Parts: sequence; C-alpha cells; structure tokens
Amino acid sequence: MSTERSGLMTVRPPGLVDVLDRILDKGLVIAGDIKISLANVELLTLQIRLLVCSIDKAEQIGLNWWKYDRNLSSSGKTFEIENTELREKVFELEREIKALTAAAGASSGKSRRSKSKAASK
Repeated sequence: MSTERSGLMTVRPPGLVDVLDRILDKGLVIAGDIKISLANVELLTLQIRLLVCSIDKAEQIGLNWWKYDRNLSSSGKTFEIENTELREKVFELEREIKALTAAAGASSGKSRRSKSKAASK
C-alpha cells in the first residue's frame, strides 16, 4: 500500500504555469452575448468575443492584425510619413489650381473689358 500512496502523491494537479502553457499553446475562446430588454423590446446587445493564445498560434489561425496596426507596427511610422508627404502634395496642387483659376479669371476679365471698349466705339 505504501507504493500505491507514493505513486499517487507524485501525481500533482497542474499548476498555474502548466495551465497557462496549455492555454497559450492550444488557445482559449470565450464568447458570450448580453441582451438588455424592456417589455420584450431589445434595447441593447453586447457581443463579447475573447481569444487568448500565443502570437504563434494566432498567426497560425490567421489573426495577425497587429502587423498592420499603425500604432503597433514599425510600418505605421512609414505610413504616417507617407501620409504627411501626400497631404503636402495635395496642398501644393490645390494652391496651384487656385493660382491658375485666378490667372484665368483675370485674363478673361481683361478680354471682356477690351471687347466692351471695342463695342462702345
């Protein structure tokens, strides 16, 4: 009987580290809906979805949004710089269009004046 006891005592329940390792390796999904109704009229619905897993596991299942989030990835800085450059170019083009429009308006105003002077003679 002592050998049975010693065999049972060596088997220990999984610790927190073991549980976390298994969760991160396999993944854990928690899903739930909360609905608030008043007199059979649904006022509010909250859908909660939570996925807990390692980054490697997330990439395996196709969840890699952090790679494209400009706040989390280094490419976000590149997009921010490119965005600033594009805004400056658009501003310059708008300024050139306004200048051309003003020049065209001024030249058409001169031609109208010369036509009206010619008609009055």
